Amino acid sequence: MKFVRFKKDNKIFYGSVEGDSVKEIMGDIFTDYIVLDKSFPLSSVEILAPCTPSKIIAVGLNYRSHVAEVKMELPEEPILFMKPATAVIGPEQKIIYPSISRRVDYEGELGVVIGRKCRSVTVEQAPLYILGYTCVNDVTARDLQKKDAQWTRAKGFDTFAPMGPFIQTELDPSDVLVETFLNGEKKQSASTRDLIFPVYFLVSFISQVMTLLPGDTIATGTPEGIGPMRAGDLVEVKIEGIGTLRNVVAKNSEAIG
Repeated sequence: MKFVRFKKDNKIFYGSVEGDSVKEIMGDIFTDYIVLDKSFPLSSVEILAPCTPSKIIAVGLNYRSHVAEVKMELPEEPILFMKPATAVIGPEQKIIYPSISRRVDYEGELGVVIGRKCRSVTVEQAPLYILGYTCVNDVTARDLQKKDAQWTRAKGFDTFAPMGPFIQTELDPSDVLVETFLNGEKKQSASTRDLIFPVYFLVSFISQVMTLLPGDTIATGTPEGIGPMRAGDLVEVKIEGIGTLRNVVAKNSEAIG
């Protein structure tokens, strides 16, 4: 199933995507829900970020190709950092370029959406706690990342966590193609086979550190091909089986859409 969170007539709903239409859901996709017969064309609704996480837990240096790209050694354990919930935006919303940064990069990633409260689970148990998967752009102020001792500022600006467009519940995370396009030009392309720490391991590892709540999202790392964006650029993160997350970059002086 593909879940979508959308706005229609100034009301927010969850829905089930079927082709070019969406069926309204009654209830909570993280507990109990019913898919209603009432449907709308997808083109007639505003697609929002697919969930409202309390936190985004991200993983650095988790593709072998990216580790080679930045000329670093393979990590012995996952490198974790966090992005605040206030960084989340949905498809077609603007990524705002901070005035204090001179280089802002895209990082296309597979996102893992937690389905139920998760604490100290094993690798084998991990799939039971995953609702599904989405596209994430781990937007990064690269110059500030290099300047700071830790990554909170560089990763945590408002609008620096685009997510969407859907949550796909039926996906094998061990071999899925993750691609990023800048103004239509392919910049990143890799399978999750290249992950150093695979998805189920990450869920288990992170759950030993902190309790994961329904809607919390793990950004699993980015492949090689990272690069800068500029105001006016269109960045697209495409993941097979999920869809394409599209966002335009805007100057800090422009209003957030």
